[in-house]
Amino acid sequence: MRNNSTEKGKRLNEKTLLVTVDMGMTQHSGYCRCSNGAEVKPFDFANRRKGFEEFWARVWQTKKINNLEEVVIGFESTGPYAEPLLHFLREKDVKLVQVNPLHTKRLKELQGNSPGKTDHKDPKVIADIIELGHALTVIIPEGLPAELRRLTAARERSMQRRTALLNQLQGLIFIIFPEFLQVLKNMGSKTSQYLLKHWPTPEDIISKGKDSLARTLKTVSRGNMGMDQAEALYVAAKESIGIKEGRRSIILEIIEAISAIESVDRFVATVEAEMGRCLSEIPYSRSILSIKGIGPITAAGLIGEVGDFRQFSTISEIMKHAGLDLYEISSGKHKGKKRISKRGRHLLRKLLFYAAMNTVRKGGVMHEYYQRCLHRGMPRIKAIIAVARKLLRIIFAVVRDLSEFESNYREVQYRLKDAA
Repeated sequence: MRNNSTEKGKRLNEKTLLVTVDMGMTQHSGYCRCSNGAEVKPFDFANRRKGFEEFWARVWQTKKINNLEEVVIGFESTGPYAEPLLHFLREKDVKLVQVNPLHTKRLKELQGNSPGKTDHKDPKVIADIIELGHALTVIIPEGLPAELRRLTAARERSMQRRTALLNQLQGLIFIIFPEFLQVLKNMGSKTSQYLLKHWPTPEDIISKGKDSLARTLKTVSRGNMGMDQAEALYVAAKESIGIKEGRRSIILEIIEAISAIESVDRFVATVEAEMGRCLSEIPYSRSILSIKGIGPITAAGLIGEVGDFRQFSTISEIMKHAGLDLYEISSGKHKGKKRISKRGRHLLRKLLFYAAMNTVRKGGVMHEYYQRCLHRGMPRIKAIIAVARKLLRIIFAVVRDLSEFESNYREVQYRLKDAA
């Protein structure tokens, strides 16, 4: 099994060729540095297969000429432009590492004592960072975890798009029927969207009448709404201060926004079904799902963001990968507060945060631990972060041991001891 765990890079030995790449959309900039100080000046190559092969030929030639044994290729953590090259290089006999863009930004002034940024300067800065030992090995998910990472990202983008559409819808309805928002506050509900799609104006609501409106509400909401909401909406329509001029174009935009929301909802449902299918084929997913408060979507997202949990050897590695590792700033008599670094995968932190929110509710598996954090004087948000860190440790442990979570672990151990 390939080890893709996030580990801090060690200093390079005398037989290592260091190659760095500054990524771009159409072309990359490469740079080679030997252990004896010899270097190949930055060179450009296209972000295509032919360019990749030219790049690899130059790297291999440099290694051979300088009689080196190992090749380390580093790059700055960037967006999608690096992925084709990374997948090309993973089949080669090289070690891939990455550096934090924040490190590149802070160190670049040492190159020529200038804050300037160029495609040929950045690879040298990346090389300096790697030589100092501040690089992390690259994690490239494979198989089902890779599918789950893509599906999780697709779902996240869709949910962001849905939120933007709901905000747009709320702004539009406020212009022509602001009182609607006081009666049906949840724009994301099927009932609100059904009414706005068929009867978006106050006049439409009035013409429908209370009784007919109540029957519609009861049917669409599956019995959750009825005459009370119908009467409130009817009164609001009669007293509405919504504008009447230029309303037709606003109504068209409302209908289009609702159709777009429905389309997003259908896509999200398809993505979640595919996530569930992939999750069912991962054996250790049952260990994660055994923790009450973590559902299939969260479990699938965690596996997608982490990759294979079993490829991490220590909890500190996976904690750093999530950006939940702690740091403090202290100097002299000043003792700084501990905070999380937030330098890992932000979506992984988000998933753990919401999972923590689910588990700290009354009756949840982390409720008692959360209360203890609060009693020690922790603010609520920091207590939630502490729960998220503990959840990650628990997930790592149950996956490592292929076991299921026991909320009353000590009681189970005592029973087993007594039975023995």
